[in-house]
Amino acid sequence: MRAVVCKEWGGPEKLIIETVPDLMPGPDEVMIEVKAAGVNFPDVLIIQNKYQMKPALPFTPGAELAGVVRAVGAEVRHLHVGDAVVAFTGLGAFAQQCVSKAEQVLPLPVGMDFHTAAAFTLAYGTSWHAVRDRAALQAGETLLVLGAAGGVGLAAVEIGKAIGATVIACASTAEKLQVCQAHGADHGINYETEDLRLRIKELTQGKGPDVIYDAVGGKFAEPCFRAIAWRGRYLVVGFASGEIPSLPLNLALLKGANIMGVFWGEFAKREPKNNAAGLTEMLQWMKQGKIKPFVSKTYTLDQTAQALIDMSERKVTGKIIITP
Repeated sequence: MRAVVCKEWGGPEKLIIETVPDLMPGPDEVMIEVKAAGVNFPDVLIIQNKYQMKPALPFTPGAELAGVVRAVGAEVRHLHVGDAVVAFTGLGAFAQQCVSKAEQVLPLPVGMDFHTAAAFTLAYGTSWHAVRDRAALQAGETLLVLGAAGGVGLAAVEIGKAIGATVIACASTAEKLQVCQAHGADHGINYETEDLRLRIKELTQGKGPDVIYDAVGGKFAEPCFRAIAWRGRYLVVGFASGEIPSLPLNLALLKGANIMGVFWGEFAKREPKNNAAGLTEMLQWMKQGKIKPFVSKTYTLDQTAQALIDMSERKVTGKIIITP
C-alpha cells in the first residue's frame, strides 16, 4: 500500500510517498482501508516537531479518517470486516491503509458519506468540547470566533447557532466571511482591514462577547480579550498565526473572566462518555440540518504536501480532504 511518510522534521515539501507492506492489526486493533482523511492544522505542526504530540520518526501524519474495516484483531467484538467506520487515530491517516485501536473507531452514521465523516470528528469534536463543554455557552449569549472560516472555526459558528447564541465571525477576507455567514454567523469582522476591538464594541453595544473562541492567537488575542464581557470565557484553541500570545493577567481580574484551555484529544481520551455525548448531540443537530461539515476541496495522496502548504498559508476555507 502507499503512504505519506515523514522521515525528517520540516515543511510539507520534505514528505515522501512510499509503497510499504500492508498493515496488520494487533489483538485490540482494526485495519481500515482509508476512503477519506481530514486535514487539520496540527498536521502542519506535527511534521515540523512543533506540536504537543511528538512522534518518533519515521511516521505517517493524518489524524482522522473514514473508511472500511478490512481486518480485525482477535479481541475486537463490536467491529467487523466490511463495516464503514470513522476514526480519530492521531497519526497514520494519510495512507491507503491505517491501523487504529478499536476503541477509537465508530460506525459511520447512517446517511453520512466518507468525505463528510472525515471532516467531522476533530473539527466538531474540538468545537463542541470548547463551546458547549468548557465555556457552557447559553442561548442568548454572544460568541465571537477568531479564524471562523477554518475547519474548527466554522464548526464553532454552527455549534454556536445550534445552541441559540449570537455569533460574530472574524476572518481575514470578505470571501471567508461570506462563507461564515452562509453557515449561520450573524455578524462578520475582517480583522485584517477593520479595527477589531472597536468593531467588537460596536456589534455588542459595548458589552463584549460572552465567549471568545481563539484558534488563531498572535496579535488578535489581546484586543479581543480586552473587549470580553464581564464573566466572559476565553477559549484557547490553537495558534494558527504561528505565535503564542502573552495575555496580561490583570485583564482577567478586571473582567472577572476565565481563560480556558481546549485540548479535545486529551478530553476524548480522559472523558470518553462525555465525548460520546457530544458526538450524539451533534449527530442530532446534523439530522435537523443545524450543522453540516463544509468540504471545500479534495486532494489525492500525491497532493498531500500541497494540501498542507495550503493549510499553513491559511488558504483553506472549511475542511479539506485527502482521498487515498
